[in-house]
Amino acid sequence: MSRTYQGGLITKTPVTPAGPFQCGAASGVWTIDQMVGWQKAGVWPTAGLIDGTFSIFALGTTNTPGVATAVRDKYIYSGCSVTAGASASVASGAGTAAGNSTNGIFALGVNNSGTVLSTRNKYIYASCTSGAATAACRGSVYGSATGNSTVGIFAISSNGVGTTAIRNKYIYSSCTSTCGTSATSAARLGSAAGNATAGIFALGAAPCGVTTRNKYIYSGCVVSSGAAASVVSYGGSAAGNSTNGIFALGITGGGGTPSTTRNKYTYSNDTSASATASTATTNQGSAAGNSTIGIFALGSSCISNALRNKYTYSACTNVSATAASVPTYQGSAASNGNYGVI
Repeated sequence: MSRTYQGGLITKTPVTPAGPFQCGAASGVWTIDQMVGWQKAGVWPTAGLIDGTFSIFALGTTNTPGVATAVRDKYIYSGCSVTAGASASVASGAGTAAGNSTNGIFALGVNNSGTVLSTRNKYIYASCTSGAATAACRGSVYGSATGNSTVGIFAISSNGVGTTAIRNKYIYSSCTSTCGTSATSAARLGSAAGNATAGIFALGAAPCGVTTRNKYIYSGCVVSSGAAASVVSYGGSAAGNSTNGIFALGITGGGGTPSTTRNKYTYSNDTSASATASTATTNQGSAAGNSTIGIFALGSSCISNALRNKYTYSACTNVSATAASVPTYQGSAASNGNYGVI
């Protein structure tokens, strides 16, 4: 076979693989060198790599102080439509979520009696049903979570009184939860996003906030420093694709005021830069997305709202997205995609 023509095809139009997802195609017969080159470019089709079609948003706390809801929304990326998702087992807020292409694992947070829960739910995307999942090692509220197709890493940030550096590793295949490597310092009201290799955790740590981020490498459960945020912050949210994570910083500057500030974290070189701001100030929101867009529920520190933004990664543009079914904040979200770099 000639090495001159990509895919061994003689054509006026260069052949380009339609990856990286398993539904893509690489027509023709390719050399190893060509395949490796396109893998590095992130466009070689990979078995098991699935792009998300929707997110599940646990809505969290309502406008009535201290009253949470069990309501979940299903946000469908194509058409930006919102429908009902399967409810949580308990009305709760300030939880966290992570998942793969099959299931989302939701740590419920705190219930309407003020009890900080260790309860987790497993959301099965194919049937849109919610059942029991393996509990956390302790009650946790105001945490953060991210993961890859195999594991979810949950920051067990607070029992409602103090902060901790504890993390749990949730293994999807066996529905087991074990200790993960701790954060470099106690964290609370943080956020997280990542690719298939590592998760980036913004530690948060109210009431003043920090710029500290940790890089959690799933293979070996190794924790190191990540690129710092542009300003001290807490109460943020994050979503991303295989290349970048977009972090909405939440309350910035230690002054207790929500902001529109976002940072773009580039995984390949661990750098952080400015990203397009949100359309309104945000605090204690939630976010999830697929390889193309991130959907951010903006949240609020005082009066909850139903506002969402759609962030398009390729152009770094941000517009209003379809609103939530109920005004809330302190929610959590997970997507049905597995789109990180293999």
